[in-house]
Amino acid sequence: MPHKKNLHFEISERKVFLRLFDIIWVLFALYFVGILFQLDYFHIEQEAWHYSAVLAIYLTLFLGIFELYDLQKASKYYKVLQNAVLATSVTVLFYLMTPVITPELPYNRVQILYFFLTIVSTLLLWRFCYIALISTPRFYRRVLIIGEPLEVELVASHLQKSDPNYSVIGFVNPGAEKVVDSQEIGLEEFPQEDLSQTIRKHSIDEVLISDVTSATMPGLYEQVLMLLKQGFPVKDFNEVYEDKTSRIPVQHIERNFYQFFPLSRSNDNKFYIFFHRLADVLISIIGLGVGCLILPFVYLGNLVANKGCLFYRQERVGKNGRVFTIIKFRTMRCDAEPNGAVWATKNDLRITRFGKFLRRSRLDEFPQFFNILKGEMSLIGPRPERPVFVEELASLIPFYDTRHFVKPGLTGWAQVMTEYADSHADSLEKLQYDLYYIKHRNIFLDITILTKTLSTVIFFRGQ
Repeated sequence: MPHKKNLHFEISERKVFLRLFDIIWVLFALYFVGILFQLDYFHIEQEAWHYSAVLAIYLTLFLGIFELYDLQKASKYYKVLQNAVLATSVTVLFYLMTPVITPELPYNRVQILYFFLTIVSTLLLWRFCYIALISTPRFYRRVLIIGEPLEVELVASHLQKSDPNYSVIGFVNPGAEKVVDSQEIGLEEFPQEDLSQTIRKHSIDEVLISDVTSATMPGLYEQVLMLLKQGFPVKDFNEVYEDKTSRIPVQHIERNFYQFFPLSRSNDNKFYIFFHRLADVLISIIGLGVGCLILPFVYLGNLVANKGCLFYRQERVGKNGRVFTIIKFRTMRCDAEPNGAVWATKNDLRITRFGKFLRRSRLDEFPQFFNILKGEMSLIGPRPERPVFVEELASLIPFYDTRHFVKPGLTGWAQVMTEYADSHADSLEKLQYDLYYIKHRNIFLDITILTKTLSTVIFFRGQ
């Protein structure tokens, strides 16, 4: 072994770690405070175990909605303070409003304040300890990439953005010529002559191969093979990239796409597809009911601020490339496209003031529940695009049509992970997330998307 490996927690391990100890510390604190101050409202005892279970469910749900399991935000003191207070407030509110499955309200209302303060102070104390002790360089994974310099900078930024504890410290250029100055990409370039010495000297924990041909270059193949024989972790960049960023690097796997992306994995599960459709029907009925309730307010706002028809219809490309008509509340001027289709952009001047409110609150999407009920769309899936843009993007982006293997969705993995796409580069990034969803879709990923969608609505991030 070149050196002793540092302790490192993977993304999934840290999220489980946070969820587990959020519950443990909060319940322990409530138990201790209940004994110390003789609180009558909340008791942890065998006869009332379900009260603790309900609180644990509420905490897990709302801490997720308020982004306390987003590792980037979970490592910042201010974000933790802001989101913990919000999440605790909503958790306590829901706990108080469901007395059928939670304790009856106490006669002394001050106990509710103790209940709230105990939860929020415990969460803040524990999360601040996590930032100070766990989210520190001592648990970073130091990584060396073997690959072309022009690709390494982008790879490193994506990996470190997704996992703040994954530190790419440098690269080895397998090519003979120096293509770019290492200072320009902010990473140190190491010689390819002695990988073992580089790994020992710089305490490298992992080596990534960004290209299969990189590891077979003369002089590198024998060194990589020796590292593998010694049990040192040498991994394929594509697999690590997918695992860390939750998207598929389609631009890097063109030759091996069908091997890397099994097309039938998520489309043959009849059990999942049945319950997915059942959920679509039930939620769309509820959504249409809520849409009917807000319709008068949207109509009045449209009458005053939008000056035109209430609904907007537009052709979109659905599953298997079939074109259907999507329905939305109109958010742009009536003459928004006098010369043909135009990309919508952030802060688009064609969007009216009331339309901006509808978009940011996602209220403009409510009529699409009718498309879901008809079976043209699903609650979760890649967002449907216009035929003219699909034709343009398919000619520029590899395997763009692959996103049409499943029904388009009202919300999706790409929607909750990125901002509005107004360029080909943004569309490529969204495609990576869409393909990840198609490849890995399951009930747990769907729940994660719904949770993140609620976060988007609550924090008013709609475009």
